Amino acid sequence: MSAAPLRVAIIGSASSGKTTLAAALAERYGAIWVPEYLREFVDTVQRVPVEEDQIHIARTQVEREEAAIVHGGNFIFCDTTPLMTAVYSRHYFGGIRPDLDALLQSRHYDLTLVCAADLPWVPDGLHRESQDVSAIINRLLDEELEARRMQYTRISGPLEQRLEQVAKVLEKG
Repeated sequence: MSAAPLRVAIIGSASSGKTTLAAALAERYGAIWVPEYLREFVDTVQRVPVEEDQIHIARTQVEREEAAIVHGGNFIFCDTTPLMTAVYSRHYFGGIRPDLDALLQSRHYDLTLVCAADLPWVPDGLHRESQDVSAIINRLLDEELEARRMQYTRISGPLEQRLEQVAKVLEKG
C-alpha cells in the first residue's frame, strides 16, 4: 500500500498567485491540485458569498480535497483551505462561526505555503476584494496563523522563484 500524498496548503489573499502556483506545482510534480471552490461558487450563483455560505464553501473545498486524495501520488496541492474562509469570515462577517472553526481545526496539512502579495494586482470578476482589502486580509491571516500556532513557509517573487522556494521546502520535508 502506498503512502498518503503530502497534503500542501497554498493560502494567501486574492491575486497573490495561489492558483498559478498550485497548477504549476501539480504540473512540475505530476500531482493533483484542488482548485479553489469559491471561484466556482461565485461564478455559479453570480454573487459574492453571504455569511451562511461560508460553511458550505469550506466543506465543499474539504470534500474535494478528500476526493482527490484517493488518486494517490506524492503530493496534493490545495489552492486554499478552510483557514482562508475563516479569515474572510472575520473580515466580512465579524467572526468565525463555530461550525467553520470546528472544520478548520479538524484539518491537517503537511505543509502550508503562504503566498506573499508581491505580484501585480489583477481584479477577479465578482470577487469583492480590492487591493486595499488584500492588505487587511494578509494582516488577519498572519494573526490567525500566529494565534493557531500554525507552521508555514512564506513564498514570494515571480513564479519560477516561487517554484524553487517550494522545491527547497519539499526536499527538506
